[in-house]
Amino acid sequence: MNTSDFRILLVDDEPDIIEFLSYNLKKEGYHVFTALTGEEGIAVARKETPHLILLDVMMPGIDGIEVCKELRGIPGMDSVIIAFLTARSEDYSHIAGFEAGADDYISKPIKPRVLLSRIKALLRRSNAGTESTSVDVGKLRIDRESYLVHKEGEEINLPRKEFELLSLLASKPGKVFAREEILNKVWGDDVVVGDRTIDVHIRKLREKLGEEYIRTVKGVGYKFEF
Repeated sequence: MNTSDFRILLVDDEPDIIEFLSYNLKKEGYHVFTALTGEEGIAVARKETPHLILLDVMMPGIDGIEVCKELRGIPGMDSVIIAFLTARSEDYSHIAGFEAGADDYISKPIKPRVLLSRIKALLRRSNAGTESTSVDVGKLRIDRESYLVHKEGEEINLPRKEFELLSLLASKPGKVFAREEILNKVWGDDVVVGDRTIDVHIRKLREKLGEEYIRTVKGVGYKFEF
């Protein structure tokens, strides 16, 4: 992976953290953009279309959750990776972030080697399988190249993790995917998330696609049917 091919946006209201992160990322060869407020972060994201955004949760004015929601509503931002930087460990904070469209959480205090490893893993997974073509399952067309879903001709925009979860389940209709397998294949074994995270994403997929496609297999996991 050539780091110089990737643009990373840092959004944090603490200049020391921005300077620290920017230094370490630039040293690895990444193109780095910065913002000290949520409003500024949205403006920079619109202009630069980064591949990955590291976004602080707790900021004055528009907080990270609201910034993430707004970014996901911007055309072309559906496939951008958004990882929250947070010192908060409460479950509700993580759930709110994932519901807003976040892909990952990175805890403060941030260790440079851990941060760089996590970023490489996120970027690597985001590029995996982009050579695949669109797949038709029932009334859905899943386009893995453009990260778009169409239902009976109507375009449905999904955040990256929702799309990857749907794509995984639809890759083998009828197969029951255990929760552990879903977590490993969609979030990766280097990302610590709980079972509730899967439930949140499944619920949001059902709201957008309808109840008929994703079935719950109690005590095991989920499967795709059409």
